[in-house]
Amino acid sequence: MTSEHRPDERPSTTPTQPRRDPEKDAGGEHPTHVAGMMTGTALMFIGFLNVFLSISGGFEINVVPMIIYFGGLAIWAGSVIENPTIRYTVITAAVAVGLAFLHYGEVLFWHKQVVFWSTVAIVTFFMFKTAPPDKR
Repeated sequence: MTSEHRPDERPSTTPTQPRRDPEKDAGGEHPTHVAGMMTGTALMFIGFLNVFLSISGGFEINVVPMIIYFGGLAIWAGSVIENPTIRYTVITAAVAVGLAFLHYGEVLFWHKQVVFWSTVAIVTFFMFKTAPPDKR
């Protein structure tokens, strides 16, 4: 066998090093993901608190808490959900529902009930979901 090489192959003069992921080197999360998760959670909590208090107190609310809630959901999903298909589906649905409330201009009692019980179901799901194993 000769020491000739094919024209499509380049001889390597430097040893190959494994690529490093800067997100994992910085402590596991990219700072914008953490900020998005915190901002989205805070906005969802503020919107949900208004919905919860209006259900328990029996008073009406305007569309602003719903827009805050679904805006927070879109921000949260953009920074937390890893699967792009699910992430952009949740973002699109949250923005569409927020814009629908803005267009409709009214929040009915059943709207508040759907938001309340959906949030309870989502929180319950994440409470009992086991964490994935660490990939390190």
